Amino acid sequence: MAVNPKKHEMPTQAPQVRAHNFQEVALGYPVEIAVEEAKRCLNCKNKPCVNGCPVNINIPDFITQIKQSNFEEAYRIINQSSSLPAVCGRVCPQETQCESQCTLHVRAKMDPVGIGRLERFVADWHNAHANEKAQAPTPNGHKVAVVGAGPSGLTCAGDLAKKGYKVTIYEALHTAGGVLVYGIPEFRLPKSIVAKEVDTLKELGVDVETNVIIGKTLTIDELFEMGFEAVFVGSGAGLPNFMNIPGEAYKGVYSANEFLTRSNLMKAYKDDPQTPIMKGGKVAVVGGGNVAMDAARTALRLGAEKVYIVYRRSMEELPARREEVEHAEEEGIDFRLLCNPIEILGYNNPDDPRDPKNGFVTGIRCVKMELGEPDASGRRRPVAVPGSEFDLDVDTVVMSIGTSPNPLIKSTTKGLEVNKWGGIIVNEDGLTSREHVYAGGDAVTGAATVISAMGAGKVAAKAIDEALSGK
Repeated sequence: MAVNPKKHEMPTQAPQVRAHNFQEVALGYPVEIAVEEAKRCLNCKNKPCVNGCPVNINIPDFITQIKQSNFEEAYRIINQSSSLPAVCGRVCPQETQCESQCTLHVRAKMDPVGIGRLERFVADWHNAHANEKAQAPTPNGHKVAVVGAGPSGLTCAGDLAKKGYKVTIYEALHTAGGVLVYGIPEFRLPKSIVAKEVDTLKELGVDVETNVIIGKTLTIDELFEMGFEAVFVGSGAGLPNFMNIPGEAYKGVYSANEFLTRSNLMKAYKDDPQTPIMKGGKVAVVGGGNVAMDAARTALRLGAEKVYIVYRRSMEELPARREEVEHAEEEGIDFRLLCNPIEILGYNNPDDPRDPKNGFVTGIRCVKMELGEPDASGRRRPVAVPGSEFDLDVDTVVMSIGTSPNPLIKSTTKGLEVNKWGGIIVNEDGLTSREHVYAGGDAVTGAATVISAMGAGKVAAKAIDEALSGK
């Protein structure tokens, strides 16, 4: 049977409609399209796609079940490896991981199988049709604490709970989910999806304690005093980076973390929000990653009349997922590439200190860039073009140039070693310099992907189990 060379398109909201609402952009495959897409899979014996998956989902097997319309069995296969299938199906960069290894793509030069879209379909089908709750296994008598309810922490907790460990997650914010709830907008990942995945972990016996800041409310050492035999640190990288250019203290300058947290977790997008946020006007988002795309598209939905992406390299070097870039372009985001900010401009009226406009952003001064020789990352280094300065009139500036791990846990945990960027140093099993203290995700690597954080949580869970069970 001839294989369709093209991946089935994902139904989406029309750009002119979705740009003004926070509803999910991608609508998901209907049953008949999911089955047809699954039939494109060659079911390769060597399963190269599995090697490309950080959590090693048995991809050909679950796709085979979709071909046969056995959707619940497909979910069971995915769930053996992934605690967050509905999340992964939406936000993981499959195009650079499992799908990049697909034989259709590598050897036949066709579109790869839509693995991520099929994973999302299966998870959504399960959430819509399954009536039975997850069953907590027989307790094995061991207790483990997990710091942070983000992707790495939830994965580590889920894997350990399935083996009978009594797991308690300590989350600093008031809602579990980490970056999944504070960082990724509703239009990419509905919060109800995250809540459903967390509820499944609770059914397995995982306790989630919110509003607990490890390093302040409790320390790592106090967790051991409470009877926990191992601790996994998945506290993320929530400390935003800034450029240290003039004007960053003006009102209307946000880190992307603050901007997205206010909108996503604190519901500032509502008509009568209790959490303030700058709405309307013109917005410049500095950066080119997925977080920058999220911030720009959120600003648009909050009512901005114009949104710029200001990025110092070209489109070829833009690190955001291609799908997110295309969605942003369709929605009217203005990409100012090969540009770099050198100053944020603001309003100051020395004649009237009470002028309400005093201290607010009025623009951003940029310099044009050109690409020079490759730097250590292999990308061509951007170099400023002399005399090319220009101003953009904006009311809000969002800095999205990366984040670092918060130093709180390091400063309150004696003997915990970190690198010069503040990332916790671990070995191949996720073990830190402290006995029975493990770490993974952004707290180790700095800001990275959801699926890589999940993979780290999975590795640490295996190591914790081997250490505590005496294997």
